[in-house]
Amino acid sequence: MRTRITGLATHDIRFPTSLELDGSDAMNPDPDYSAAYVVITTDAADGLEGHGFAFTIGRGNDVQAAAITALEPYVVGRDLESTMDDLGAVWKEMVHDSQLRWLGPEKGVMHMAISAVVNALWDLKAKREGKPVWELLADLTPEQIVELVDFRYLTDAITPGEALAILRRAEAGRAERKAELLNTGYPAYTTSPGWLGYDDAKLRKLCREAVAEGFKQIKLKVGADLEDDIRRLRIARSTVGPDIRIAIDANQRWDVSTAIAWVRELAAFDPWWVEEPTSPDDVLGHATIARAIAPVRVATGEHVQNRVVFKQLLQTGAISYLQLDAARVAGVNENIAILLLAAKFGVPVCPHAGGVGLCELVQHLSMFDYVAVSGSVENRVIEYVDHLHEHFVDPVRVAGGHYAAPTAPGFSATMRPDTLTRFAFPGGPVWSAGGRRSAS
Repeated sequence: MRTRITGLATHDIRFPTSLELDGSDAMNPDPDYSAAYVVITTDAADGLEGHGFAFTIGRGNDVQAAAITALEPYVVGRDLESTMDDLGAVWKEMVHDSQLRWLGPEKGVMHMAISAVVNALWDLKAKREGKPVWELLADLTPEQIVELVDFRYLTDAITPGEALAILRRAEAGRAERKAELLNTGYPAYTTSPGWLGYDDAKLRKLCREAVAEGFKQIKLKVGADLEDDIRRLRIARSTVGPDIRIAIDANQRWDVSTAIAWVRELAAFDPWWVEEPTSPDDVLGHATIARAIAPVRVATGEHVQNRVVFKQLLQTGAISYLQLDAARVAGVNENIAILLLAAKFGVPVCPHAGGVGLCELVQHLSMFDYVAVSGSVENRVIEYVDHLHEHFVDPVRVAGGHYAAPTAPGFSATMRPDTLTRFAFPGGPVWSAGGRRSAS
């Protein structure tokens, strides 16, 4: 008998991070980090499951979970083996559903729902093959990798042939890079000191700890009040010294002209990049800002909706750093397309990971990129946020300012069973005992 995918279950999981202002920034002052979580089950004898999620910050997580449920007909009942063998086809079926696509197209809640399901399928595939996702992808041939990508809308920037050439060039040295990754890990930077709601003493303490822990770059949230930003950057720079990079993140707070003026005021503190200086949809605005504030660099990507917008940011020279997100675009397949675009344009990828579970996911994408696409870690760092890792079966491991390469099979996405019970919204014990913001 053929094995089949038998179930797709969703969970509304929320963490009351607003109580301590973890994750607070100029646009999101009181986030409750949340996961619209999906578990895919099969009738295979191995009993393995695929786990994935879309990240939100509280209210609306139930809407995101409902969008994931709408994809059940594309998953449940499918032949397991043929599905695992052609995840490129599954991606295209979901993304190009003509009626669901109308809700985007290829953006927003529905696109994030596809991300959760696609990533869960990759988690299941990797578990069945006994490899972490980064290694599973890195072991594919260039031809197999290209088959995973939808090049529609991209061929004016990168063709399948150009993508193959990039991947074939990177074949030399794959084994050595894999060994180096397992030995030394992948460079990280930390945002943990820089949340906007932290007081000066906590900022100073966490900056000091970040340097002691081996991080060569930290990030501070900015954009609410210029005088506050000047004071906080002065504290951070005096604490970490001149040799540690300090990135700043405005979280879309500014108009173009405001961004230019504000960053010029902060330039004395030598910010390495400014992140999300304006609307994530404003490609030309980012390009204008980049020209005006150089040599301060521009980074963006966590709210970029799809590969097409990334293509335009690269084509216009609007960004110096590309910050893909593992759970906003439509999962692994689309992120491979984005990695290939970045390699074509020579722009380093430094993924966004501020949120629950995003560190766990993006480490796989960066490590695959290093082994099989760009072949480089130069000017590349993965964001690290020291929150909520204890809720995962295979949490990230960071030491000496580096992510240790995951070795457990899967996408590191599996949450602990007690977490799915305790933090379920609205009826889980944590919320019935006093969680607040998401319920208001």
